[in-house]
Amino acid sequence: MATLREIKQRIVGFKSTAKITQAMKMVAAAKLRRAQDSINAARPYSKALEALLKDLLRSAEEETGKSPLLYGREDLSQAEERVLMIVISSDRGLAGAFNSGLIRFTEARIRDEYEYHLSGKRLDLVTVGRRATDYFTKRNYSIVNRFVGIFTKLEFATAKEITQFATEKFNQGAYDRVEILYNEFKSVVSQRPVAERVLPVLDESQKNEGGPAETNIEYIYEPEPAAILDVLVPKHLETMVWKALLESNAAEQGARMTAMDAATRNARDLVSSLQLQYNKARQAAITKEILEIVGGAEALAKA
Repeated sequence: MATLREIKQRIVGFKSTAKITQAMKMVAAAKLRRAQDSINAARPYSKALEALLKDLLRSAEEETGKSPLLYGREDLSQAEERVLMIVISSDRGLAGAFNSGLIRFTEARIRDEYEYHLSGKRLDLVTVGRRATDYFTKRNYSIVNRFVGIFTKLEFATAKEITQFATEKFNQGAYDRVEILYNEFKSVVSQRPVAERVLPVLDESQKNEGGPAETNIEYIYEPEPAAILDVLVPKHLETMVWKALLESNAAEQGARMTAMDAATRNARDLVSSLQLQYNKARQAAITKEILEIVGGAEALAKA
């Protein structure tokens, strides 16, 4: 049985832990508010840009032709297709199942959709965040680029760098499909791993979706739609990656805030339990001392 001193030391230790986790929760809450403001500002812009792109693609259908960047390469078999997956995790832990859930989701997608590509060494990864980088490096996945330590000061330039790397490789024919996997921010207590196609921009089946067909609005473009596409497509890709980074950052802070709140409550519950154990042990020690005194006094009286 633990001594009073040992129990007291454990109480002090758990109280210190509760103070640390409470402070981490408050820091995460402050960061989450800023991250939510950023993602709420980015979502409408991203959605409007995508709708505009679809409208432009319809307007410039004959001029754009069958651009691989837009619609992919035709007559491509599964045996020839090469895939690049951009996996966005966090740099730090202590965020509950934030990273482990994303990693499980990524491995499940590889197993269900790209096992043939993986076995044929036609699947590469770009890892964002230290957790994904460490995990997939240890398991000998083919990692062609790494971005670590970017969430300390998240900047749009990072999204541009990731997009430029993926676009250049796609244009060079190194890859036929590029996907991005990240945790989508739903609420403070809910983050959902998602996978989105980055390149090609649209499938052939999506060629006539979105845009003015939904709003009955006619747009007049100046200069010609094809010329605007040359600028708009890279901007759209950069916005997709930037939105994914913002979503992941907000989801990370929400997950950390929830995890630290649970850790604080658990630490305080342990302190209460240990305090009760300490009081019982102390009361037992006092009772034992009283009994010894009374026993000694009776012995002296009889002598």
